[in-house]
Amino acid sequence: MVAKMHPNTCVIHGGHRRDPTASLVTPLWQSATFAFPDCQTGGARFAGERSGPIYTRLGNPTTDEFERRMALLEGAEDAVAFASGMAAVSAVLLTLLQQGDHLLVARGLYGCSHSLVTEQLPRFGIEFTEVDFSQLDQVVEAIRPNTRLVLLETPVNPHLQVFDLDRIALLARQHELLSVVDNTFMTPLLQRPLSHGIDVVLHSATKYLNGHGDVIAGVVCGQAELMARLRGEIRKDFGAVLSPHDAWLILRGLKTLAVRLERHCANALAVAQFLQAHPGVERVFYPGLAGHAGSELIGQQMAAGGGVVALELKGDYADALAFADGLKLFTLAVSLGDAESLVQHPASMTHSPYEPEARRRAGISDTLVRLAIGLEHVDDLLADLAQALEPNRVSSGAPPAGEVR
Repeated sequence: MVAKMHPNTCVIHGGHRRDPTASLVTPLWQSATFAFPDCQTGGARFAGERSGPIYTRLGNPTTDEFERRMALLEGAEDAVAFASGMAAVSAVLLTLLQQGDHLLVARGLYGCSHSLVTEQLPRFGIEFTEVDFSQLDQVVEAIRPNTRLVLLETPVNPHLQVFDLDRIALLARQHELLSVVDNTFMTPLLQRPLSHGIDVVLHSATKYLNGHGDVIAGVVCGQAELMARLRGEIRKDFGAVLSPHDAWLILRGLKTLAVRLERHCANALAVAQFLQAHPGVERVFYPGLAGHAGSELIGQQMAAGGGVVALELKGDYADALAFADGLKLFTLAVSLGDAESLVQHPASMTHSPYEPEARRRAGISDTLVRLAIGLEHVDDLLADLAQALEPNRVSSGAPPAGEVR
């Protein structure tokens, strides 16, 4: 095996160990438990004195390879897989925080991450403050004596605000805080937060890493000591274990990640440019567009703008719904990173856990629509967008009670 591989090679070969049959493809070890040759071996494995499988909740050879590959791709000492992206987020926060602690979170977090922080953690005596990580002076002002970590996404879901990871990592170190970044939208091929000084990176592997819309999974990458705690305490005791079959599917999906991302990013840029020029669109959010606040970080922090585009329509809540409903090729569904292009309305879907005022602060308006750009031919995507934006397809109307204006 090559000692140091290009990331595009690592997605295919990274962490692979030939099993005794010399199988080219990683075997699916679909077994709940594993036999020991004798009691001495079993005891040594439980004591951590000897490596080897014990029970799939504690580890599995198929899942182990996925973890090794992700650690290599993110430049981490180790990685731990979980049954979902939210299980990964929860595991990190429950490991690093305890009663009486305080954390800083970015405005506009994915809806379930937001409700975890704002509704679940306070039940355990953990406090939080939402801040804009593009204004680091405000971040510093929000730090308390009991602040322990910062949690953010970049780009932010769904309006794709981008944060400078070098500056955030430096600030965190200066104040002895741990930094955690959700890298789902970028993948390690487009952005590697650990190389910018971030402590922990996590993914919803459901999205680009798997790429085929048939798996729910999460993964955390970081220092070996923390990963050992995640694996040996939180995952073991809480039980949010990734199934071997799902790990096997992600390993299969990873092999095409590099070529998939090329098409995702190229299509997304073309879609963003088309929307920016359309008279029915008020504003387009895409880091790859010239003029976007995050475009200056492409080539430094990010390799490209990614595969997600957001737009605000000229109109109102009903117009946004009419646009989304009017798309034919785009599928109305949440998630991203699949071969199929998807559309969703954040205010009524992924960010509905937010209170209306919180959505306003996060910049999630009634007319904001998120497009997860797939692998179709770009001409077909543009044609579908054009027909859905025809003026006679939209009609004014008031949002349902409780929705944001």
